[in-house]
Amino acid sequence: MSQADDDGFHSVVWDDAPVRPVVPGPGGLGEVEGADDDDEGFDRISTGDAASALSSPTGRGLEHGGASYGLGAGAGGGGGHGGDKGRGKGKGRADAQDDIAHAGVTSGPGHGADDYEWDGRWMRIEIRDAIKEHEGSKDMYVSYAVRTQTNLPGFPPSPPLVRRRFQDFVFLHDHLAKNFPACIVPPIPDKHRLEYIKGDRFAPEFVEKRRLDLQRFADRLASHPTLQRSQLVNDFLQSAQWTVAKHTHLSHPPPDAHSSLVDSLSDTFINAFARVRKPDARFVDMADGLERFEDGLAQVEKLVGRGKNRVEDLATDYQDMAAAYQGLGYLESGITEPLNRFAEKMLDFATLLRHANAASAEPLLASTHSLLGYAAAHRAVIRLRDQKQLDFEELSAYLSAVVAERDRLAAISSGHVGAPVGLGTYLRDQVDRLRGTDDIHHRREKMRKLDGKIKELQDAVTGAHETSTAFSEQVVREHAIFELERAHEMKEMLGAHADGQVEMFQRAMDDWDRIIPLLQRIRVDV
Repeated sequence: MSQADDDGFHSVVWDDAPVRPVVPGPGGLGEVEGADDDDEGFDRISTGDAASALSSPTGRGLEHGGASYGLGAGAGGGGGHGGDKGRGKGKGRADAQDDIAHAGVTSGPGHGADDYEWDGRWMRIEIRDAIKEHEGSKDMYVSYAVRTQTNLPGFPPSPPLVRRRFQDFVFLHDHLAKNFPACIVPPIPDKHRLEYIKGDRFAPEFVEKRRLDLQRFADRLASHPTLQRSQLVNDFLQSAQWTVAKHTHLSHPPPDAHSSLVDSLSDTFINAFARVRKPDARFVDMADGLERFEDGLAQVEKLVGRGKNRVEDLATDYQDMAAAYQGLGYLESGITEPLNRFAEKMLDFATLLRHANAASAEPLLASTHSLLGYAAAHRAVIRLRDQKQLDFEELSAYLSAVVAERDRLAAISSGHVGAPVGLGTYLRDQVDRLRGTDDIHHRREKMRKLDGKIKELQDAVTGAHETSTAFSEQVVREHAIFELERAHEMKEMLGAHADGQVEMFQRAMDDWDRIIPLLQRIRVDV
């Protein structure tokens, strides 16, 4: 906080940033005093620890103009700013998973491992029954039935079955990403422009593939303790007036949505060359772990894709070999039937290989691609957290420069020797002296303006620090949720692939066991 001493000097005492007093808020969460009056930026900031926020997923630390920004309670870690260095370095993946474990996360009753219970609440979303709407017209599209089962408040015991098209899922994803920037919003399936050009976007194979991708999106949404409770998700899952609900959400966008494209691009361009001065070990470890995971998963995707192509080539070879044995059977009249049976079995085996590719390898590739997209969404949230910390550090550095200039002017006015200045300040002073504006009145006016700027910057630094800290704590919780979902999806994905391979080889063994006795009975006279 900047304070004036008897000589008019301003001294800045920093822990990390000037902190506003925290008073108890509703629900046991703290609220920053005076933050409600700020209409430019994050309004309310709550404090708490990660475990309590996980056990009460509805707690949100930052709200923006009435719209929740997906930041759970918590501001104790310092966000890598040096406030609580012990927590900043000590809270890693194991502690994040401990937070999940202590939050009482279990499987939903009777719905399998997909449905996590958060504080006794669970949700299950099923995407099914794709049908063509307005078939035969230029406005034709595909809609999907969405059925929800949950014990969350705000849902009836038997929520209605609703139909949504792909554009509705895109709307849901995009607005969740805007309203909950600190949450890892699951990625939406790609648009597949090639199918639109080829005219295959209504083909049954394409529609089924998209339905499975949308199902993965819905599963991740249902297992997220914050997103599953949002009003937008509630409207999407059960509103019979979805068009009206969309317009309602569009008419109340978060304040950040009003920022211009030029502003966002300029911020991105400027910060592309900036680096966080004090990296937080927690998020460095997260980013490194994500990079290793993505590299390993990309290698798995590459190997499985290569194996799939080889199996397809092998199936073609078996098919060609079957045709050759059938031709041989016509030449060897005495063993025509056994050779034809053997050729039929080779055709069956070729069909079995292709079926295994379709039922095992292709789902594994689709799940791997989707999981890579999910990891990329997590990486984007970590980058946004770094941006929040960078904003705090840049504002702090600017405030320090303004305070130093104010102190230098105060020293000159008091007859003291000012602190050493840079070349730019020296040249500016010389120009003012030549212009005749370097008098006591001019300096006092400049000091008065700097005092006002210092006060504004102190408030801005305080808000940036609180935002960065709350954002950091939420990202820690998001990482724990991501780890839980990732472990579950990897287990299901690899387990299904292994089961498919075992089933394929078991069926192949059974088929060959039945044909071998027939081949052994062949007798050839020499």
